[in-house]
Amino acid sequence: MESLRGRLLVATPAIASGPFLRSVVYLLDHDEDGALGVVVNHPLDAGVEDVLPDWGAHVNAPVCLFGGGPVAMDSALAVGVLATSRPPLDGWRPMGGRVGLVDLEGPLPGVGQLLGLRVFAGYAGWSSDQLEAEVAEGSWLVVQAEDADLISPQPEQLWREVLRRQDDDLRFWTTFPADPGAN
Repeated sequence: MESLRGRLLVATPAIASGPFLRSVVYLLDHDEDGALGVVVNHPLDAGVEDVLPDWGAHVNAPVCLFGGGPVAMDSALAVGVLATSRPPLDGWRPMGGRVGLVDLEGPLPGVGQLLGLRVFAGYAGWSSDQLEAEVAEGSWLVVQAEDADLISPQPEQLWREVLRRQDDDLRFWTTFPADPGAN
């Protein structure tokens, strides 16, 4: 399988519970050793300023931590979208296009450098061939990402929004009930 870096994984109803239920994952890295991403649609009740006081003013709404995935939930990872395609800021690690990791121990971004920033508690990770197997079994749909997906002001709506914009039958997944047993 070619690298899925910079693409979205959208959970199908085959994932019926757990941290990936109706999740949208932005893949930061994917190669023969495995994959790493962050769940971009699971905001937490914790404010960024509670954990990283200096960073709260740099995070776009909603200004909260996001549950990035079940791995290393005691660590923070910041993902940003550059405002322009100019050379990256200090502490910037490009991931693809205008998206990259921001070093939380480095300097704060300057005004206008970032279009948006999110801080994630934990991340999602897959070992070699694990993600490929989950895609093949129908647990994940792989779709194109847009920069706005990472910084959506309504992240809880992202699962449906991403599926609705697809040009094929994938958009019909939005009609799948939250609890099929209740029908």
